[in-house]
Amino acid sequence: MQIPSSSKYIHTVLIAILLVISFLVPAFAQRTLKVTDSQDQHIFTGKEIQYLEDKAGSYSFKDVLSPASSDRFINSVTNTPQNYNLESTYWFRIRILHNPDSRKNWVLEFFDQTIDDITAYLPDGKGGYTTRRMGDQLPFRNREYSHKNFELNIANTAAYDGTYYFRVKSHQIADTIIVLRSVNRFIQYALDEYFIFGIFYGMVLVFSFYNLMMYLAVRQIQYLYYVLYNLCVGLFEMCIDGVAYQYLWPNAPEWNQYAYGIALYGVSIFALQFTRTLLYTHKKAPVLDRVIIWIMGLRTLFFLICLFFNTDWFSYKFVELVPLAVAFYTGIYIYRQGYHPARFFVLGYTFLSIGFIHKLLLMLHVEGLNFGVVTYYSLSICFVLEMIFLSFAIGDKVRVLKTKKEKAQRQIIRQMHLNEKLKDSLNVRLEAQVEERTREVLEQSAIIEAQNEELTEVNALLQQQKEEILQMNLLLEKDNEVLHTSVVKVTQARVMSAEVDFEEFSKIYPDNDSCFRFLASMKWGNDAASGHYECRKCGHDHYFHGHSPHSRRCAKCDYDESVISHTIFQNTRIPINKAFYMVFLMYTTKGKISSHKLSEILSIRQGTCWAYASRIKKVMQDRRKEIAASRSGEGWSLLVLDHSLEPA
Repeated sequence: MQIPSSSKYIHTVLIAILLVISFLVPAFAQRTLKVTDSQDQHIFTGKEIQYLEDKAGSYSFKDVLSPASSDRFINSVTNTPQNYNLESTYWFRIRILHNPDSRKNWVLEFFDQTIDDITAYLPDGKGGYTTRRMGDQLPFRNREYSHKNFELNIANTAAYDGTYYFRVKSHQIADTIIVLRSVNRFIQYALDEYFIFGIFYGMVLVFSFYNLMMYLAVRQIQYLYYVLYNLCVGLFEMCIDGVAYQYLWPNAPEWNQYAYGIALYGVSIFALQFTRTLLYTHKKAPVLDRVIIWIMGLRTLFFLICLFFNTDWFSYKFVELVPLAVAFYTGIYIYRQGYHPARFFVLGYTFLSIGFIHKLLLMLHVEGLNFGVVTYYSLSICFVLEMIFLSFAIGDKVRVLKTKKEKAQRQIIRQMHLNEKLKDSLNVRLEAQVEERTREVLEQSAIIEAQNEELTEVNALLQQQKEEILQMNLLLEKDNEVLHTSVVKVTQARVMSAEVDFEEFSKIYPDNDSCFRFLASMKWGNDAASGHYECRKCGHDHYFHGHSPHSRRCAKCDYDESVISHTIFQNTRIPINKAFYMVFLMYTTKGKISSHKLSEILSIRQGTCWAYASRIKKVMQDRRKEIAASRSGEGWSLLVLDHSLEPA
């Protein structure tokens, strides 16, 4: 039977497709690693490790083993598989061809000790699986090996091709680096690694202790910031390496979720504070100093949000590039201004920047940057170099300060020598001037002594004249007293008996006090010795000064008698000196002056003058006999006292 040409063509194409598929299937199939004693360790990379993303996190191990899920596993396109989507759960699988003839014991190891949860499904060679669970959210004592990484013993007692499954879930991006190692190689590697850790953390402690002693010695705050910065770097590295979980909090796995974030916050804050104090940014770069303060405030705000709202945000370590870049730029800026200690600061931050950028590029899966162990510990190496150069920067700053101090001391000593010379020259000049002045003083002293003798004689004469003047003053004082008494008596007699105008009358009684004093002398005498006080209520003859001016209060019954009570001026509402003058006018005119005239003279309403004049006329009518029989000098004062009035 002859096949048509078209059928032959289709048949040929199908055969070609099958041949291509037969060649491509091995190329896309997962590679199997064979256990062999010739190789102590092997890292699964590329097609040797496949992964499946479970976005809902709902797959069970049975679901993963199903043909539908098995076909969805894809080869890793990078040497270091990662959980890019933190919300998803990732399944990884590797294949190992077991060799029972191997004389070595083997373990599977996960390099990244920050993975939260790893569930391993290990084939038993009989079609079944055993389950092991690991992760930094579990107590450290649950591990098969007391090591910072996660290790699993594998059975190698039978020849079979086993597929290992691993369910990985972590709150931060984790490197799923799976390594097959012999136990001997693992022990050697672990001892070497812990030895390196001892050197690194020992250097951190040595640097910290040395700078703490320097701070206690010189009390410069940059030493304390540097100590805190080193301790935070050490704590961050211990968290990243898993050493902190092993030795610091093995029974508190919850600390693994955010302890590294706290340490990283301390690294940023103390690095910026160290930058400010070491480089004097508040003086040399005020604008940058304010920028650093703002960045510390924003970094603190981000830290508090992560700590109290979502600790998963601590995994965004790239934010530390901002403080690092600002500190680096500040060092360059200050160095360009001529501050030499900044050169070591810039050099140290150059290495640290290289380490951070290298880690960032590795996270972005830039190929060609993986150099094995050096790559894994690159940031730690950069931290060590930075610590060394920052110590040099502090020492250089101390050296600069010491140089400035010595220069200042030399200037002070030089100035002291100049001052000493100036003092000597001044002393010589002063001694010459003192000698010259002393001669002048001695010459003047002789003249002054002669003048003093003349002054002594003059003083004796003046003393004699002074005594004579004092005797004359005593005689004049006695004459003045007699004359003053005579004038007062004459004036009062004239007022009592003659007509004077209100202006002249006011000179004798110018105010209320003079009027009250006159009334008091009429009622009780001039003083306590010559007075004749007698209480109107109890008859007691001792008194105190009362509440109103010139009043008297009985020392026994406490009766207070005012100076105008029992006088013609009691209850009057016109000024007392005008009332005095009205009595004087009524007396001198014998009551014939009109109220209109009184109103004109005293500037008081006519009605008031009429009422008070009527009162005075009545007293004059009642005492006409006394007035007629009065002696010279008594005059109108006979009208003042009025014994018929009640006490005020």
